[in-house]
Amino acid sequence: MSGKTDEVKGRIKEAAGVLTGDEKLKREGRTDQAVGEVKQAVQEVADKVKEAAAATVAAAKNALPKH
Repeated sequence: MSGKTDEVKGRIKEAAGVLTGDEKLKREGRTDQAVGEVKQAVQEVADKVKEAAAATVAAAKNALPKH
């Protein structure tokens, strides 16, 4: 599941917990939201690493002598 999906699911669970007075459901919702935020942060870092790696490979190829 994507981070954004986890966040939305968590918001829905938390709201349902508030409406029903279910503390466990509220906690689960908050946890799901936190998991979603972490997943999104990890994905952003992974994307930046991939971009940096691609840029490094491109720079290395350009630095090689052309025959």
